[in-house]
Amino acid sequence: MSRRVTRRLLLSAMAAGLARPALAQSFPARAVTIVVPFAPGGASDIVGRIIARGLQTQLGHPVVVENVAGAGGSIGTVRVARAPADGYMLTLGHIGTLAANVPLYPNLGYDPRRDFAPIGLVVRNPAMLGVSLRSGVRDLRGFIEHVRAKQGEATFGTAGSGSQTHLAAALFLNLTGLRGTIVAYRGSGPAVQDLAAGTIDAVMEQTLTLIPAHRSGIIRALAVTTRQRIEQVPDVPTFAEAGLPAFDAGNWQALAAPRGTPEPVVARLVAALSAAQDDPEVQQRFRDLAAEIPAPADRGPAFLARHIDAEVTRWIRIVREANITVD
Repeated sequence: MSRRVTRRLLLSAMAAGLARPALAQSFPARAVTIVVPFAPGGASDIVGRIIARGLQTQLGHPVVVENVAGAGGSIGTVRVARAPADGYMLTLGHIGTLAANVPLYPNLGYDPRRDFAPIGLVVRNPAMLGVSLRSGVRDLRGFIEHVRAKQGEATFGTAGSGSQTHLAAALFLNLTGLRGTIVAYRGSGPAVQDLAAGTIDAVMEQTLTLIPAHRSGIIRALAVTTRQRIEQVPDVPTFAEAGLPAFDAGNWQALAAPRGTPEPVVARLVAALSAAQDDPEVQQRFRDLAAEIPAPADRGPAFLARHIDAEVTRWIRIVREANITVD
């Protein structure tokens, strides 16, 4: 190799090395968009708006939430997968869009293990079974009898086909041997509204959405998927206490960028997310909704990559065993 070529390569390497910290320092130069792949008002939307505010404080630029609903969250997730890999458009994924959708949708349009640059796990949150006050049901045993008596006509509202709420409802029916009708909405918000109105019988939703509805008295929560009762709603028993210990359909949300996003940009987003999670105001808002911010050891891209891989494997098995399908 000639001296001229060697010198050129060395200069290129030095330039690249200098560009990395410069890129991290200059990002962001404008607003960052978090695509929430569900309608406003649901659990993902709530998480997205809480963490967007925290990130905005850390990044010093607006962080905007955009709701792009449809196909169990796949439409919004595909949009981010195909976006420019510059860190300005992120997805707020969850157990469905970043895991269970893989076995549910043969033509998904993306692979969560390959098409994203993981940033970090945002929160873990348990699920709750909520019922309409008009049903007259007061506990899990009564609800099971209610569903059995309706002979397949009991309705479970969901945030959409393939959503966490769909998966939870299908798991519940499979575990109990009951039949019911799963109704797909364009997000959890509309489903909970119809539950409050008595249009549907039940919603298997996250605490983020159902705790406020239960506290306000517009629906009744019957059980929660935690090992112990949660302080926010101490009157709600766990599924184990209520007689169904095998049921577990808790959720999690995570941030990811398009594959190929420069490492310095990812590192800037990782640091901003961790700082936002340590913000007392953000912590309190999630605590009020029984959402758990992960410990520092469970944050960052490496942990999230392993978590997504394990969750995809787990849901491939569950979807097959429970024969869960989407329309």
